[in-house]
Amino acid sequence: MDELADAYAYPDPPYGPSGAYLRANMVSSLDGAAHHDGRSKPLSSDADMRIFGVLRGLADAVVVGAETVRREGYRPARARAAFAERRAALGQSPAPAIAVVSASLDLDFSLPLFTEPLVPTIVITGAAASGERIERARAAGAEVVLAGTGPSGRVDAAAVVTALKELGHTRLLTEGGPTLLAQFAAAGVLDELCLAVAPLIAAGDAKRIVDGPLLREPEQFALASVLEEAGFLFTRYRRIYP
Repeated sequence: MDELADAYAYPDPPYGPSGAYLRANMVSSLDGAAHHDGRSKPLSSDADMRIFGVLRGLADAVVVGAETVRREGYRPARARAAFAERRAALGQSPAPAIAVVSASLDLDFSLPLFTEPLVPTIVITGAAASGERIERARAAGAEVVLAGTGPSGRVDAAAVVTALKELGHTRLLTEGGPTLLAQFAAAGVLDELCLAVAPLIAAGDAKRIVDGPLLREPEQFALASVLEEAGFLFTRYRRIYP
């Protein structure tokens, strides 16, 4: 575990233009599917889950879209003894905070993700969120953050990173879904992509790992590392800044 944690350690500050470092962790089939029948777990493996745990163990906060929370049945992150010393040395909380991005706040605030976290769950929303839902989120124990004040009511992806940085979370991990990842890419705040390529063919009409409007110009990334186990490739790409 220590060897993997060292391999995936966040770079030392200073970070990129955002002031934080946002990495994504995604899995894809050989034919580009980001999920099978709505969930990513059928594309995963034991090694993929080990790396999933390591990436969470290194992060200040895990950023995830509301649809992924609903589909994947998200629960609070847990403290892991293997990371306790490392996290304490960096001044991190015992476990990462889960930060849920939702413009509408159409979430079940009775779930353990909101009522039983070791570290309070953060809910990031925009100007269109109803006051009643904001109060329900706060009553459940969540910390509500506004990131986007435009008339569309949408959450601004760049403002998400800024808001989390202002809360002291600079080592950020997003687990998607594809729509949220597309928003981060379009905003120019995605610093790193950890992509597991599963030796599977899924077919169907599943989304790609990044699902959104065409970028004006493709973002450039450089390969940082590749690991392999049981036919799965675990790649890590870092963004190239001009």
